[in-house]
Amino acid sequence: MGYDLNRFQGEVDEELTCPICSGVLEEPLQAALCEHAFCRACITEWLSRQPTCPVDRNALTTANLRAVPRILRNLLSRLSITCDNAMYGCTLVLKLDALAGHLEECEHNPKRPLPCEKGCGFVIPKDEFKDHNCVRELRSLIHTQQQKLGELKTEISDQNLTINELKRELQLFKDFMRAMRVSNPAMRAIADQMERDEVVRWSSTLARARVTRWGGMISTPDDALQMMIKRALSESGCPPHILDDLMENCHERRWPRGLSSLETRQNNRRIYDNYICRRIPGKQAVLVLSCDNSHMAEDVMVDPGLVMIFAHEAAGKSPICVYLNK
Repeated sequence: MGYDLNRFQGEVDEELTCPICSGVLEEPLQAALCEHAFCRACITEWLSRQPTCPVDRNALTTANLRAVPRILRNLLSRLSITCDNAMYGCTLVLKLDALAGHLEECEHNPKRPLPCEKGCGFVIPKDEFKDHNCVRELRSLIHTQQQKLGELKTEISDQNLTINELKRELQLFKDFMRAMRVSNPAMRAIADQMERDEVVRWSSTLARARVTRWGGMISTPDDALQMMIKRALSESGCPPHILDDLMENCHERRWPRGLSSLETRQNNRRIYDNYICRRIPGKQAVLVLSCDNSHMAEDVMVDPGLVMIFAHEAAGKSPICVYLNK
């Protein structure tokens, strides 16, 4: 709907009014062929009932509407209009193109959002302050949030059921693949490749890490430390078929020749900087997977990879592990 003519100072040219509502054009659009101009809302509603121009009755659809010429927009913008909130006390008269910006800040706007200063901090329309009750509003908010929380819990429960079902089906498929692997060489090759691909995908989800002090490596971690690292690996999505092997390989008894003794580790320390290491989330440890380190010699690499655990750094020293981007 257009602007009420009574709100404007001086006469308004008839070319600036809408033939449908007889008000001054608001968000005007023009018919492409006949060039008649209308308010956007007026012509949209009109065309929803009949696809013709309201003036000359020629065929017209929304696809045939376009923006009015700039000269018409300029003429409209120069008109002087009273504020929408004149009935609430605003006496300002301003150019039409400045009206929208003024309405957002007009202190007489009854719907102007203001923060409640009584304690709840809600932002509410100005004309609702007289009926506003902080306790009631807070109770309503808590009730709404509790409903949403209940819905989320139900959704999470449903998702967990779906996940568990998918895990069960995946485990059945893996069991089937293992059974087929025993009896069929072709299936054995396919299953092996699938497991290798699974390791590569998991590796790509872990952040890269660079070890700055290899001397802090623990060669014989105790059972409690190994269990903590194993739990972190499992939570990060480590494929189950390599988890136990990785944990066995965190102890020097399973390390390759280049790591098997303190002397060889000291001699090979510069070589270790060539390792591609992955972060074990939240732990002072890194993962060195064989799929990432095919460039390393056999005497410093083992399949499926190594878990290297470090002692916590002393205060004032540089970090043992620096975590990089993926």
